[in-house]
Amino acid sequence: MSRRELVHNLSVGEKTVRTPICPVCGSNNIVHSGHGELVCDNCGTVISEKEIDFGQEWRAFTAEEREKRSRIGEPLKPGMTTGMMSTIIDKRDINRLKLDAQRRVDALQMRKWQMRSRFQTARDRSTSQALAEISRIATPLKLPDSVKEEAATIYQKAVDAGLVRGRSIESIVAATLHVACRKFNLPIALDQITQFTRNQNKKDVARCYRLLVKDLNILMPVPDPVSYIPRIAYKLGLSEAAQDKAREIIREAQQMGITAGKDPAGLAAAAIYVVSLLENNRKTQREIAGAAEVTEVTVRNRYKELVDRLNLIPVVPDNRIV
Repeated sequence: MSRRELVHNLSVGEKTVRTPICPVCGSNNIVHSGHGELVCDNCGTVISEKEIDFGQEWRAFTAEEREKRSRIGEPLKPGMTTGMMSTIIDKRDINRLKLDAQRRVDALQMRKWQMRSRFQTARDRSTSQALAEISRIATPLKLPDSVKEEAATIYQKAVDAGLVRGRSIESIVAATLHVACRKFNLPIALDQITQFTRNQNKKDVARCYRLLVKDLNILMPVPDPVSYIPRIAYKLGLSEAAQDKAREIIREAQQMGITAGKDPAGLAAAAIYVVSLLENNRKTQREIAGAAEVTEVTVRNRYKELVDRLNLIPVVPDNRIV
């Protein structure tokens, strides 16, 4: 037996405790030096070095401090109430296990009481329904988890402020998703979110959006037209060089202060239209407007402003100056 494998086995009932012993003097009085070393307290022999301490790095003096500082278990997700568990007993699991009649009845009974215990209050039931709606609307939009978590957090604040009562949960959820997208500067328009709601009432969602921003004191960042360029360019099949040129036009327009109060999607579409003319790879206004989900009039008006204020001279394929 080598020095590293030299241990002392102490049997206590059915439990076996393995403690290291000193390979020099045979003592089991081994202590941690506090520097990652195991040292014999009798002769001072260093048994091992660079030991890893798997204990917690914090100290707690009361039960409340220990419970507060402990990091055991899955963290609570935004929108999940304190009493809600992350796992449930599903009927599909019960059917897949092929239990006998008595155990099947017991499993269904446990499932019923688990569902009742998860939703003890109306707030829990409303939050659960809202989380399902957030996931349903966000999935076709391919929104990241950070946006969904932010929307769930905003919904909980709306519930605490009493803004959900008397209003459609679906409209509030769509409004919270729009707020979350705006906060993360994602180029998702309100129309895109509304089309995945059942009633598709844009005015109702917009009203809930204004209510959330006002009553919850949410500071919304100004949307950047540059963030809309990749989505529009992807639909039109434009190159990275064309996107970079469109970004330069937008940045120059922002420096001159001509983008204030303008629709960011319309500005991005107009910049892409200018680039398509400058590079003699013309895209029609109808194509660009469809990709940006704005009207042709908006593209035309923003295009004229960019050309006049930035002194751009785009040339069409027949060499006529526009």
